[in-house]
Amino acid sequence: MALVSSPVPPALRAKRRREAARTLAFLSPWLIGFGVFFLYPLVSTAYFSFMHYDGFRAPTFSGLRNWEYVLTTYPSFWTGLGNTLWLVVVMVGLRVVFGLGIGMLITKVKSGAGFFRTAFYLPYLAPPVAATMAFAFLLNPGTGPVNHLLGELGLPQPGWFNDPAWSKPALTLLAVWGIGDLMVIFMAALLDVPKEQYEAAQLDGASAFQRFRYVTLPNISPIVMFAVVTGVIQTMQYYTQAIVAGKVASGVIGGSGQQFEPGYPSGSTWTLPQMVYNLAFHQSDYGSACVVAVVLFALSMAFTSLLLRRRSGFLAED
Repeated sequence: MALVSSPVPPALRAKRRREAARTLAFLSPWLIGFGVFFLYPLVSTAYFSFMHYDGFRAPTFSGLRNWEYVLTTYPSFWTGLGNTLWLVVVMVGLRVVFGLGIGMLITKVKSGAGFFRTAFYLPYLAPPVAATMAFAFLLNPGTGPVNHLLGELGLPQPGWFNDPAWSKPALTLLAVWGIGDLMVIFMAALLDVPKEQYEAAQLDGASAFQRFRYVTLPNISPIVMFAVVTGVIQTMQYYTQAIVAGKVASGVIGGSGQQFEPGYPSGSTWTLPQMVYNLAFHQSDYGSACVVAVVLFALSMAFTSLLLRRRSGFLAED
């Protein structure tokens, strides 16, 4: 015998409508922000990637021509993609390792922890342009004090920002110098690990590495994941430090009439965000710029999804 569902009383329907309206009212600031600042730009970018648009005349449909031009004809796309992926893998990895290591060291300091915490955090507060210019001066291959000190010690003197083989390591060194944000996050997570677990592991004869592997890492794994994911997203948008370092190293620091080759030296600091800016505002090719922007978004989503799905592959099990 089939069951006949009883009709919903009008009072209950009205109550559900009021609850839904109240929920939407509380969600409305987020929904409006999501739609205006994320969904609309994303859809517009994908739309314009199939259009020929120079910013002045009305856009016209061009099919896959923009994609074909960027992926097969534009000479610097694969160079920029390779540099960006290099920075994502190396820079993010070293920042997480050094941030966690410094955080662990400071939590072990018996006295002066406040001084060291402040000293390591202050570089993070330096403006990116000023910090990059200072590093370009310090690492200047001819007059910089770093190479002078290396020469006094009888060590090799790299070209740093003037050498294609050393420009990305120099940018990575700059990023590791400003490690204060991750250090503070990791310190908060490390101080929250229950001391009883360390004591129990020590009584069981666990070594320092085993305590880190089986006690520390499982407790802070969500924070490590947060640091890696946000680091990947930020590095995918890496622009300011690379462009400033290239300009300072090449001698182009502003002023009219000066010519600058983006990615100096020899395209080694050329990244996808620079390509977006160059295509859109230097060449007035907004369609091709949107193609690169879509590729950046797809790569960020792919990296994030892979990290979240493969979390147990490089972090301890929960």
